[in-house]
Amino acid sequence: MKKIFHASSTRGEANHGWLHAKHSFSFANYFDPKRIQFGALRVLNDDIIAPGMGFGSHPHDNMEIITIPLEGALEHKDSMDNIGVIEADEIQVMSAGTGIFHSEYNKNKDKEVKVLQLWVLPKEKNVTPRYDQKSIKELKKINTLYPIVTPDPNGPAMWIHQDAWFHMGDFNQSTKIEYKINKDGNGVYVFLIEGSAEIAGDLIKKRDAVGVWETDRFNLKMAPNSRVLLIEVPLNL
Repeated sequence: MKKIFHASSTRGEANHGWLHAKHSFSFANYFDPKRIQFGALRVLNDDIIAPGMGFGSHPHDNMEIITIPLEGALEHKDSMDNIGVIEADEIQVMSAGTGIFHSEYNKNKDKEVKVLQLWVLPKEKNVTPRYDQKSIKELKKINTLYPIVTPDPNGPAMWIHQDAWFHMGDFNQSTKIEYKINKDGNGVYVFLIEGSAEIAGDLIKKRDAVGVWETDRFNLKMAPNSRVLLIEVPLNL
């Protein structure tokens, strides 16, 4: 097994007033040649957007974009005439494919929105763009890991054009779990949203991360009042 630890404090940071962002990987004006990506996981941004503010219309192509609100409500509009608002316990997926324009705004005028946005490189380029969102409440199970993104378009979770699996975990008691890799050659980037945990032997705290690869399984020991996101992606692109 190989591992890499990324402390929360080592992430890139940008504070534009209306946007306070932390970047797990090189993004915009933050560049670290040692932290370009983790396999197919190219971006993991931890954003706080001020009331009523947001990103104006901008383009994307050939990227799978996953948005997970943690607090508040985020409004989305795109060039396919989709308009949607996502809140905590919901997830949004956009396949940019051949190209799309979209905007994202804090729906509320009186409170911040806190959101994780992840970009995953697709296994196939120039697919037809698409947009989808759903509640993950029916997927949620306490004190275990539950899938929120998979490669299966017919499964209960959201899906993307990549051999990638995203799992969330919400824990109210001490819990030990074994995670098994879904596909040979994949690695897992474990991002601790809240609380504390031991991941493959490493103790981590809120917003720390551990990348794990060259193994078929590893253990998690979750503390009470913890929340975790596991992102399993191909490493050899």
